[in-house]
Amino acid sequence: MATVWSDEEQGFMQRALDVAERGRGRVSPNPLVGCVLVKDRNVIAEGWHDHLGGLHAEQMAIHDAEKNGFSSNGATAYVTLEPCNHFGRTPPCTEALMWAGIKEVIVAHLDPNPTVRGAGIQVLERAGIKVRQGLLEAEAGAQMRAFMHWCAHRRPMVTVKLAVDRNGSVDDRSGASQRFTSEACLDEVHQLRMECDAVLVGAETVVRDNPSLTVRRIDVERQPLRIILDPNDRVPSESTLLNDGEETLHITSTFRGLGPLLNQLGDRDIQRILVEGGPATIHAFLEDGLVDEFFLVQSGVEHAQPVSANIDEALLTAMGLQRFDDEQWGEEVVQHWSR
Repeated sequence: MATVWSDEEQGFMQRALDVAERGRGRVSPNPLVGCVLVKDRNVIAEGWHDHLGGLHAEQMAIHDAEKNGFSSNGATAYVTLEPCNHFGRTPPCTEALMWAGIKEVIVAHLDPNPTVRGAGIQVLERAGIKVRQGLLEAEAGAQMRAFMHWCAHRRPMVTVKLAVDRNGSVDDRSGASQRFTSEACLDEVHQLRMECDAVLVGAETVVRDNPSLTVRRIDVERQPLRIILDPNDRVPSESTLLNDGEETLHITSTFRGLGPLLNQLGDRDIQRILVEGGPATIHAFLEDGLVDEFFLVQSGVEHAQPVSANIDEALLTAMGLQRFDDEQWGEEVVQHWSR
């Protein structure tokens, strides 16, 4: 029989999901995790995984309770991901929960990582702690989608971002290359970059635009790995990507399909990659069936000498993607497609 969750319980787990978002762009290759401690139907503490090497969500919540003068003994913990039971950068969260006297743990999503996979729940139950699982499971899975994908496939989730004019053109050959979307849209692009572990472009993008591909409009503690696909060694040695001191992977060899490249990136704990290249690079990922998510940014401008992307709704549908929703990024309408 399926568990029936009360509105109050759903509210507590939603709060845990909300606080987990505070770690976005800061914790990879660890997942986003949030935790709230509830006692006498009141939230007494909250925590989230904030940065690599820092306290996990459960540990931060317990510390938060102590700092605010609350006893966690007898409390219920709402956690978005199954507590870990292994030593990594921090001690096991199961031990912290047992030490704190938590009486019940409600888990949104099981941890697919081979080092956990149910072991955390088993340890808690053997210690006499009641455990229930599945509350807002789909929402937690969506929040941790890149981590879940990496655990299942050992390769990064591929997100594509492409901006086109009103007629589907990616560039205007009548003049020098320049951005044609709004400032507010650019803010959203930098937010998206911040959420990814790597950004990839082809040689043509570097030759034409000389981009930096860094996150510049948001305070960040780390920059994504930049990747250039350049099988014909066309990228000029003076390009910004090769000289600004940030890490760049310049690939001049030819891959037979992009799957092996993604496998290598997965081995480096890259969980989400943003493809910002031109049409040729994007088509290569689409044709190999490797695109998991696509943001098609539609501008209202019209290019004088257009360069067609040849990417439209019919193609994305044929490639196995579904139109999830439409978003507004500044002045631009963005189609959000997902596998």
